[in-house]
Amino acid sequence: MRLAIVGCGLIGRKRAVAAAGHQIVIVCDRDEGRARQLAETTTARPVYDWREAIKADIDAVIVATTHDQLAGIAIGAIEAGRHVLVEKPAGRTLAEVQAIAAAAAKHRRIVKTGFNHRFHPALQKARAIVDSGALGPLMFIRARYGHGGRLGYEKEWRAQPAISGGGELIDQGSHLIDLSRWFLGDLTVDYAAVPTLFWDMPADDNCFMALHSKTGQLAWLHASWTEWKNTFSFEIFGRDGKLVIDGLGGSYGEERLTHYRMLPQMGPPETTICNYSGEDGSWKTEFGDFVAAVNDGRRPCGDIADAVANLAIVDEIYRKYRP
Repeated sequence: MRLAIVGCGLIGRKRAVAAAGHQIVIVCDRDEGRARQLAETTTARPVYDWREAIKADIDAVIVATTHDQLAGIAIGAIEAGRHVLVEKPAGRTLAEVQAIAAAAAKHRRIVKTGFNHRFHPALQKARAIVDSGALGPLMFIRARYGHGGRLGYEKEWRAQPAISGGGELIDQGSHLIDLSRWFLGDLTVDYAAVPTLFWDMPADDNCFMALHSKTGQLAWLHASWTEWKNTFSFEIFGRDGKLVIDGLGGSYGEERLTHYRMLPQMGPPETTICNYSGEDGSWKTEFGDFVAAVNDGRRPCGDIADAVANLAIVDEIYRKYRP
């Protein structure tokens, strides 16, 4: 696959590494230094206007910019005939993401959204266990995700709704919503709170969500920029046991899946623990899914329709519950 990467920051660099074995033809960033730096590590040509990038002789575009640029670049790439991998949340608003979906349908292009958490090995294993029926019918999900920011965090782009579209809800909260939908299906908002408890910013630094599925399954989710010690915990409860995914590697701690299997006599469950150490391979696995979807003409795991459903929940919460 011949690729263009638009956005040469941390995520753009991760995407470049994940695309090893494919040809990165062109890289683009408004910051000329960042574009040149990534170009030097990929042998790509650096440019500084995304309109030039999408005109190159390429098959697909990876869009890894701030949220305010995602939709416009993705739509431009689709209209230029390119397949697209656009970072979550794919836009600042539901309308922006719906516009991407409409363009993808009109031009028959594959558009994958960057929900890389689906591709962490513990979550992939959890999905396989759930699909096997070993957990029995699912009842609810309980999840926490957060970090503590850093000095000056309130001045960064994620704290500016005009650029980000919101705060912690649209940031890490989007991952929790997406993972919950992946296991439970479409979800509806029962209750939410999006307060700003610590940081002096016009955006929410915490989000609390109670969601339910069409069949009455529940998701109780909390994402926080006041966690202080980085945390990821995702628990899936079935009638025959539960799964607990802790950590994402790096500062979030070693990734681990614990399977608690309920015994017929109940009491202490049978416990199996799988640890996943080493580098985060979710980016490479996700990119492999994108390539396979393009080659096979199929829907990727975590596509633009999932982004629309995700932003529909985010949009409703901000409209109804933002202070």
